[in-house]
Amino acid sequence: MLTTAESQNPARPTLTTTVAREYVHRAALSEVLLTGWAKVGQDAFTATAQWPRCHSFYVPEYGLHDPLLLCETIRQTSTLIAHVGYHVPLGHHLTWSRLQFAVNPEALRIEATPADVYLRVTCSDIRYRRSVPVSMSMHMEAARDGVLVAKASVGFGSHSPAIYQRLRAGREVGEIFANAPQPPEPVSRSTVGRLRKQDIVLAPTAERLRWQLRADTSHPVLFDHALDHVPGMLLLEAVRQAGHAVNPERAGAVLPTSMDVSFNRYVEFDDPCWIEAEPMPATATSSGTRDKIRVNATQKGFSVFHASAEFVDAAWL
Repeated sequence: MLTTAESQNPARPTLTTTVAREYVHRAALSEVLLTGWAKVGQDAFTATAQWPRCHSFYVPEYGLHDPLLLCETIRQTSTLIAHVGYHVPLGHHLTWSRLQFAVNPEALRIEATPADVYLRVTCSDIRYRRSVPVSMSMHMEAARDGVLVAKASVGFGSHSPAIYQRLRAGREVGEIFANAPQPPEPVSRSTVGRLRKQDIVLAPTAERLRWQLRADTSHPVLFDHALDHVPGMLLLEAVRQAGHAVNPERAGAVLPTSMDVSFNRYVEFDDPCWIEAEPMPATATSSGTRDKIRVNATQKGFSVFHASAEFVDAAWL
């Protein structure tokens, strides 16, 4: 809000910055996408974000922003609102249970300046324990220059450090992270449309549509800080790469236009996690054919997450 002196001097520039990195659970300031927030009603908020024209991991293809940059924005927004809007203490662990999004590919085009994104957020299904939310859902609409970019919803839980330690059977973050095994050798770059080995999260198996998840804990974006389990953004990347691997001969990069992901268990570092993809019938739309897949991930015989996703060939947009 402008002070009286500022309001009387309209020539004074408006200064912007990012939100505190602690509110979005990031170590690197350069990875903080959010620039502000406001409460606009009962369980209603707005947030603003800026997407860079280029990113080391969420690489733009064919002049389009990566939809998973939207997912990272959703993750940061839900974390920010939990802390500043509902006073969930820093140090509490926030865990996704479900993520859904659908994006308008045409609104992802890269322009001459970074993309300023405006998000409307509505919260529901809030459960409290001792005045602190322990679970909730957030529904978001993201717009850019008045044009709808995406709709999304995310469900997550909040755990105090003591409860999280019980859930994790006393696992110590630093020790687990330091002792995470080296990832297996990846599939080929062309199979998943990735240029750098470090960015590939699938390793081959004897079956064409089955892979081992690979978690390279030295990755500077996916592992921005120490964790005791595989992060959700890496799992979304596995779904995206599985979508490309189903049809690696496609003309261009695969662009995920929607996902519906349910997270059932923590994915651990010390046991193989198996990713299986099932192609579904494609659908024709005004922006081209959309391929569909289902993905199921298992670890120790349990389903740790499952997803459905739609993709378009970015070369045709």
